[in-house]
Amino acid sequence: ETYSQMCTVGVLTNVGSRHETVTGTIHCLETMAFGSTKRYDGLEITQILQDWGATRFASHSREQTLHCIDILRPNVHQGMDLLSEVVLEPLILESPIEVEYAKEVMEFQAQEQIPELVLGEALQVAAYGADQQLGKLHFATSESISHLNATVVEDFFQKNIRNNPEGMVVAGAGIDHDELVDMAKEHFGNMEQKSAPTTIPSTYRGGCHLIENQSTPSVYTTILPGEEQCRVALAFPVGGWHSDSMVTACVLQTLLGGGSSFSAGGPGKGMYSRMYQQVLNRNGWMETAEAFTTFADEGGLFGVSASTPRADKVEELVTILADQLARIAVQQVGDVELSRARNMLKCNVLTQLESRLILFEDMGRQVLTYGKREDAAITCQKIDSVTADDIQKLAQDMLENYPPALAATGSHLEKVPSYDSVSQWFR
Repeated sequence: ETYSQMCTVGVLTNVGSRHETVTGTIHCLETMAFGSTKRYDGLEITQILQDWGATRFASHSREQTLHCIDILRPNVHQGMDLLSEVVLEPLILESPIEVEYAKEVMEFQAQEQIPELVLGEALQVAAYGADQQLGKLHFATSESISHLNATVVEDFFQKNIRNNPEGMVVAGAGIDHDELVDMAKEHFGNMEQKSAPTTIPSTYRGGCHLIENQSTPSVYTTILPGEEQCRVALAFPVGGWHSDSMVTACVLQTLLGGGSSFSAGGPGKGMYSRMYQQVLNRNGWMETAEAFTTFADEGGLFGVSASTPRADKVEELVTILADQLARIAVQQVGDVELSRARNMLKCNVLTQLESRLILFEDMGRQVLTYGKREDAAITCQKIDSVTADDIQKLAQDMLENYPPALAATGSHLEKVPSYDSVSQWFR
């Protein structure tokens, strides 16, 4: 309960792109979200949301989907009724035009994909292989879109979402808990468990995956011509959502930090992080350099990425990324640096939770993943308990026991060092 004039209610489901048989199926469902249902057509839903002072959101990840409405408090009961229609009764077979429209939108998105997302896709393939669930492409491609149709989408929806109440969580922020429970029982209480998505654990392998620039020029090229960039990511495996080392990995990510070569500075920008001080500030030819984490149920990735337009600097860029990871394993971080990272991570967590939408999402995803919600005070205690030894042990375990995952996208890929040579650096 936030006692504000707005509240956020939504549904999270334990199904994501890792469960697809045809790449892009759940991407299609997301694009069609808040379209026609058994009681409303798509235009009517849009008008209703405007009349109620509501905004709608839909998203999907490799493991979960989310539908939510941010709505004026007096209209929340009507909003929950509409939300149940959208989640449980979308017209798919009866709306082939909407399916085809979604495919056209996805086709455009596939051609105009953000370069950083392409790098993330390549890294998952490098780490797990395309034959494992976590190595599957998350976004639809031009090739996979051609295999999508209303029947494929409807079948996936019925098997993984419509008849899967045990894999659903109804969450809300800015609303009384008992009131939310009553609404959830009214609108979702009559569902029967008939099927559920099949999760096959993925095993980290390590490897290399390169994706060159698309041959088809972007529609933005003539409007916003940009430099050719080589983007590289180097990662190692860490524990997943249920791992004891997850918080340690998050502290390490904050400690390394980084970002873009252009920043206005200011509080919270991470200008004192290692990737800024030791990488971006010393190498003016780099456009970006940052640490990142990705987590899944059975495991995650910790790594560093960077980009440059200069072909003659690509090999040096990869060397610098490897050096940043090696330093963490060889030398313990200092007390001041560790304290700054812990404080910054706590600040980021608490600042994010001031948003009602993020508060809703945090509660829903935690209950869906862990079966309970951990409050911010406990999270901050876990962050404060991370020591320099914890960080060094995590880095040593990553680098000594696993092969790296190397991904690169864009231009100048011939300048990227071979996978064997990069692997040799860590032996």
